Amino acid sequence: MRIALAGLATSHPYTDARTLRADPATELVVWEPDPERLDRFRAEQPDAVVVPDLGALLATAPDGVVLTVPTSGVPEALARILDRKLPCFVNKPAAATGDQLGRLESVVTRAPELVLTSSVLRFAPAFAAFEVPREEVLAVRATVRHDVGLWATGYNPWQDEPTVGGGTLVMMGLHGVELLVALLGPAVRLVGAAATVRRHRGLRSEDTGLLAVQWDDGVPGTVEVLGVSQGEAYEVTVHTAAGERRVVLRGGADELGYRATVDAFLDMVRGAPSPVSWAQTRAVLEILTSARALA
Repeated sequence: MRIALAGLATSHPYTDARTLRADPATELVVWEPDPERLDRFRAEQPDAVVVPDLGALLATAPDGVVLTVPTSGVPEALARILDRKLPCFVNKPAAATGDQLGRLESVVTRAPELVLTSSVLRFAPAFAAFEVPREEVLAVRATVRHDVGLWATGYNPWQDEPTVGGGTLVMMGLHGVELLVALLGPAVRLVGAAATVRRHRGLRSEDTGLLAVQWDDGVPGTVEVLGVSQGEAYEVTVHTAAGERRVVLRGGADELGYRATVDAFLDMVRGAPSPVSWAQTRAVLEILTSARALA
């Protein structure tokens, strides 16, 4: 099996590559324009085949593609991948602004069954096993703790740029919104958003934010985005008349869902449709892009 890694713009494809190479029969082909990021990848994956551009990557006839480029470039790159009718996993986020989402949707609707884009947390084992009967739900809250202080040093500036990668509200907020939509469904809208800088001066975006949402049946929800944190953890709290039900996600790649996400993508390579509907993905991205515009 040959898997193409189109871009290494975040840390995620490095983790994906390690997971993919757990099967020694999997061949990796990679394209990344930044020489430092490519050198790091080569050091970790010396057997990977390196090609100079996306066209050359697709010319190797891969069985599937993991796409990780700056968010503003996702629609055009994805269009070229879908032209080859290849299953594609797009590392988050696939859109950060309304314009990006519009361009993305026009591409995805050609073949939504071939596109998976999601926070890996949706596939985390502890969350996959977490269930609360919908009729018992009074309100929900997701809390995202992931420090963004590195961006204040100038690292990966596109992620911190609101008009390109969406900044902390989108990049980190996606995890919380994804979990709540996975839990309660896509019939949800944004009702408010706020963002501020509390600690990490020098950011282009924010380090702390809040999103308020509401489902069509009236259930309210909040997503707390805490980009000032001593550790990485994600929590979903469901309020019921009997009290709180809670799941906390932390730990390594397996606990946070990286391996299960790659397994879901490999199922697509073998012919299964995307396990996450475009309706759910669009709901997540609509909330995030609306929050970005409002905040």
